Amino acid sequence: MKKLLLSLSLLISCVAFSQPQKGLGNLQGLKIAYMTRQLNLSSEEAEKFWPVYYNYTDDMTEARKEMKDDVIGLDEKLLALKKRYWVEFKKVLGTDERVNKGFLAEREFGNFIRTEMEKRQRLREQRQLNKQR
Repeated sequence: MKKLLLSLSLLISCVAFSQPQKGLGNLQGLKIAYMTRQLNLSSEEAEKFWPVYYNYTDDMTEARKEMKDDVIGLDEKLLALKKRYWVEFKKVLGTDERVNKGFLAEREFGNFIRTEMEKRQRLREQRQLNKQR
């Protein structure tokens, strides 16, 4: 797991420094690669999985926008969406284990990206402090 996170970190760093910022496109590509690898998707599975996954993320985003002021309602809505899409993901992935792995991979990727962004923010702040001296 540590090797995987280290490899992903190196990949993100290389991409970030080698190209100008293109917004979320690079990040989305990294997420696709990470989740495809974690789920060990065949090309046929990927063709079926990614449209379902995009619908899932669109629905989750929409729910967050609609219910941003209702924390309990939002939690209930997100859980209902996860349960609904669980069935759809299982049709594509075949087993409960792989569906669980997909949800966990999504969470791990988000946590990793969040941590990397926080590190970069701290580095930027440190550079600003050093410039002021």
